[in-house]
Amino acid sequence: MLPMSGLFKLMRPHQWLKNVFVFAGLLFSENWSDPALIHQVLLAFAAFCCVSSMVYVVNDGLDRHADAEHPSKRFRPLASGQVTLPQAAILGLALLAAGVWLATGNKVLLTLLALYIALNVAYSLRLKRVPVVDVGVIASGFMIRLLAGTLAVGIAPSRWLLLTGLFVALFLGFSKRKAETFHDLASQRAVLADYPPALLDSFMAVTMTATIITYSLFATSPEAQGLHGERLIYTVPFVIFGLLRYAYQVHRGKGEDVARDLMRDPWTVAAGVAWLLVFFGFIW
Repeated sequence: MLPMSGLFKLMRPHQWLKNVFVFAGLLFSENWSDPALIHQVLLAFAAFCCVSSMVYVVNDGLDRHADAEHPSKRFRPLASGQVTLPQAAILGLALLAAGVWLATGNKVLLTLLALYIALNVAYSLRLKRVPVVDVGVIASGFMIRLLAGTLAVGIAPSRWLLLTGLFVALFLGFSKRKAETFHDLASQRAVLADYPPALLDSFMAVTMTATIITYSLFATSPEAQGLHGERLIYTVPFVIFGLLRYAYQVHRGKGEDVARDLMRDPWTVAAGVAWLLVFFGFIW
């Protein structure tokens, strides 16, 4: 009998929150009244959910012995023995097939999926042990999602939006590394030995500042003003608050699991809801 709960957990569905980057192009281009375009973006989102889960299966398979020694990761399905390696392999192949099938007919999306897989396999095998490069790969994954929701579906990406996406992805990546430094040294990633805490603080500050600047420039650009009017400017305070609040949470030891920790802080969630209300004009 297949351990369905373990297989589901192995897919890490809560991490699908990261794939909302696919919707950024649709959101900021205000094309949500186009059913065909919405359908394409939803297919891209579903494809990335399948492929990103496949990457987690591969990563957990490679790290299962190390995870077994980790105080919290030892409960993961492969590390704990709840799911066997052959079962995980079958799941991974099924997810890969589903992702490719969902992207069939869209050459750009297929190319982006292939690039995403290649980068993450390289990350699991070697790049996660190379300082700065490791976070660069994580950020690249977010940028590929962003391109999947713009170029792959025929939406021209805004240069400011791409820059904002890049810096917020780097901020989240360095925040994740910072959060990991609060754990017991025996359970830390090997790469953390090359990341002095003060350096990670600097990286977080730089990328957070760059995110605020690029988003503010995007919100005040003639392009955004013409499309969204003045209301986008009033979303800037919520972006600043959300970033500052998340940085505070990281320095309390939260943030190792970005998707889960973002949703667990009510203040960060409130900032996101307020941003949406202002963006869609409910508070204007």
